[in-house]
Amino acid sequence: MKGDRQDNAEARERLDRVDGDSMRLTAAEATAFGVAALRTLNYTAEEAQIIADHLIDNALCGYKFAGLPRILAIAESDRTGKTRGPITIAYETPLSASVDGGNNVGYLAAFRGAEIAIEKAKASGFAAVGVYNSYYSGRNAYYAERIARAGFVAIHPSTAIPRVVPMGGARPALGPNPICMAFPSTDNPMIVDMGTAAMMWGEVMLHAHLGKPLPEGVGYDAAGLPTLDASAALGGGVGTFGGYKGYALSIAVQMLGLLAGSGRSGRSGQDFAFLFLAIDPKLLHPDGDFPAQVTQLIERIKATPRQAGVEEIRIPSERAFREREQRRIDGIVIDNKVVESLQAMIDGRA
Repeated sequence: MKGDRQDNAEARERLDRVDGDSMRLTAAEATAFGVAALRTLNYTAEEAQIIADHLIDNALCGYKFAGLPRILAIAESDRTGKTRGPITIAYETPLSASVDGGNNVGYLAAFRGAEIAIEKAKASGFAAVGVYNSYYSGRNAYYAERIARAGFVAIHPSTAIPRVVPMGGARPALGPNPICMAFPSTDNPMIVDMGTAAMMWGEVMLHAHLGKPLPEGVGYDAAGLPTLDASAALGGGVGTFGGYKGYALSIAVQMLGLLAGSGRSGRSGQDFAFLFLAIDPKLLHPDGDFPAQVTQLIERIKATPRQAGVEEIRIPSERAFREREQRRIDGIVIDNKVVESLQAMIDGRA
């Protein structure tokens, strides 16, 4: 058995290998490229920078599909061409806020929702913020990490339009429905970020764009039949992970989307919505020892006796943080097809 560290290194090498179908960019180059492409979609320089920073952080952390390829998905969304309004607070209390995203992409609306959650948690020790009338928010861990680095425990589920086929169903009825939790420590936050879909929709879209087949047991075509064709799955959907357990968790996250305001879009609750809970650990740990306890728990878990051939017991988010630091040095690899498509946008050829 290969050790986890070796497996991780080999996976990163595959992801970072430059061949005839890809190229390497520094984080700064990729950010500037992303900003230029986003500006063609009528985002201001500030808005484009916020979105691009998120996308490049995703790529740095090893989530290739969630990097610059997502600009293509934003460009193709029917919501991108519709009128955008300001991101406003529709209702609030000292502990909560309901945020109307103004049909802005979630990279902007959810970013503002996380900011509001931090502001309210600093003032009151707790915050519950829901964001609706938005779409495409990216990687939940990006927002949860910001909340945790501000000193708060973060719980961040989100929902989307139906892309996921329920158990026994022949058409989508659930969103990909990720849920994320982040905990401050004396070092990096400990973050658990997982989608309840067998494959996140952005990754399905990237597979289709690149002409790559899906893994077996993931996709369903428009007739509800299993398929390895990513393009066919775009017309159908994907399943949940983990059988009935993943299915049940997906439904629970869908309900939390209702709490965040998904039903206010006129889609019967089957829409994008983002919920942020920010909790000051000092509400329960007035001596401020919670981050140290998180660190100690992590250290105890990592010190567990290992099975033969295992070099290290890893904790969720460790890999992403390590890869982020390494790719800041090495740069990130982008598929040529993605670069060409983005360049066409910039050149006005899209």
